Amino acid sequence: MAKHPISAKTAEHYKWGGDLGTDCDGWHLVKTPDLSVIEELMPPGTHERRHYHLHTRQFFYVLDGVLSLEVEGQTFDLQAGEGIEVSPRQPHQAFNRSPAFVRFLVTSQPPSHGDRVNE
Repeated sequence: MAKHPISAKTAEHYKWGGDLGTDCDGWHLVKTPDLSVIEELMPPGTHERRHYHLHTRQFFYVLDGVLSLEVEGQTFDLQAGEGIEVSPRQPHQAFNRSPAFVRFLVTSQPPSHGDRVNE
C-alpha cells in the first residue's frame, strides 16, 4: 500500500467540546487499532471535561500557543515545543487559558476512543 503525506488539510476532521459550549477541532493524522495521533486546535477560553483513561497512555505535544494541562491536580503550562506524558488512570484536563489559539498533538496508545471515564 502506497503511503501519502497527511496533514490537517487531508485528514479526517471532527468537532469536539460542543457539550461544554466550546468549539474545538481535531484531525485524525493516524487512526489505527493500535495507535492514534490527533492534531487538535483549541480557541482561547476553551477546555475539555476532566477525565482519565483505563488503558490508554497519551503524550500531549504543543505545536503553537500555550496549553494548560492539569494532571492529577498539578497544572503544566506547556509552550510550543514542549510535551507531557499522561499514564493510564491519571485524571487530566486540557485548558486554553491564553488569548490565542493553541495547536497540539495527542498521541494515544492504544487509541483513547471508548476508553474514557469522565469525572
